[in-house]
Amino acid sequence: MTKYFLFGFFIFILFSCGNEKRPSPLKEGKWRGVLTLNDSTGLILPFNFDLSFQNDSTAITIHNAEENISVTEISFDKDSVFIRMPIFDSEFRCKLAGDSLMTGNWINHSRKEKNIIPFAAIYGETNRFDCPEFDENFSFEGKWKCLFSPNEPDSSFAIGVFKQSKHGATGTFLTETGDYRYLEGCVFGKYMLLSCFDGSHAFVFHGEIMEDTTIWGEFYSGIHHHETWLGWKNDEFKLRNADSLTFVKQGFSKIDFTFSSIENKKVSLSDEKYKNKVVLLQIMGSWCPNCMDETEFLSELHKKYSSQGLEVIALAFEKADEFEKAKRNVLRMKNKFNADYEFLITGFQPKDADKALPALNHIMSFPTTIFIDKKGNVRKIHTGYSGPATGAEYDKFTKEINGFVEILLGEK
Repeated sequence: MTKYFLFGFFIFILFSCGNEKRPSPLKEGKWRGVLTLNDSTGLILPFNFDLSFQNDSTAITIHNAEENISVTEISFDKDSVFIRMPIFDSEFRCKLAGDSLMTGNWINHSRKEKNIIPFAAIYGETNRFDCPEFDENFSFEGKWKCLFSPNEPDSSFAIGVFKQSKHGATGTFLTETGDYRYLEGCVFGKYMLLSCFDGSHAFVFHGEIMEDTTIWGEFYSGIHHHETWLGWKNDEFKLRNADSLTFVKQGFSKIDFTFSSIENKKVSLSDEKYKNKVVLLQIMGSWCPNCMDETEFLSELHKKYSSQGLEVIALAFEKADEFEKAKRNVLRMKNKFNADYEFLITGFQPKDADKALPALNHIMSFPTTIFIDKKGNVRKIHTGYSGPATGAEYDKFTKEINGFVEILLGEK
């Protein structure tokens, strides 16, 4: 009896050990991540995230103001951790130094140059920027008329919208090609620091209020782009009408095309499926954060009105060298938002858009949305997208789009 008992006990121990939940090699809780954009000047892009361990898997939630990004594609190999961002083609590759520190690089595969940025994350730090706390701070609150790259040929206007609470600050910039999504940071004295990291955008904004109450600032996008910006407090300033920037050229009456779907089938706007339907063409790319926001919106819009005759076709211009990679990237976005409409692989560089759609004067923004009525006529072309980070502008925009789609659906 003793021999059989010991054998059974041994088997029980083996079985139990084989099914025991492996503890996370990293501590659960709050972490601070830092991308080093310039080591010599100390320029950094900080962001905050929570790390949790449940059901034998590790998950990270990245925070940018009101945005929470869930990251679940995380794997460990000895002293290394690999973190793949959702939707966008980027990842972290890091070494572990105990359970409270990881160091390595963030790699943005959608860029071919200047796409590797040093990264470190430490457990237990809850601050974003290392901002001193002043008793009195200047107010950045409100709406600002902004000019990016002043005195340069490619200068452009934007609207800065900021909220301030004691030493904290959030906000975004609206431009004619989209918005800069969720920015978060701090205010100390006459200075403001804001950052955003979402797996594609890696943004840092510095702002300083001058003696004449204007803002002088700097903007960094990863390690590949830098420009200055100015701001004037102005509640009345407006950008150009987003429905007037892209239009059908003279000599063209309608838009038509034939491109390959992600199933590698030829799809045309003249197909039977789209006859006598209201069709929205979404010019987009899976690398584009504003396109991500619009895809989430259009997925819900399509579900709401598809039974009444609304169709959506996404024309994806990917940063990829071949079809299969482009397909994988587009599928990540499509599946993320359960978008039940057609996605076509239309080009392998954003610059391909003008050639692919010769009926249009130009494509100046991703996304651009084309509204086509039941007769096949282009009724409106909207450049850019005012996403949820823009608050009231987003609410206004989505209300207008819903109303316009209902008008088109109601026509005979």
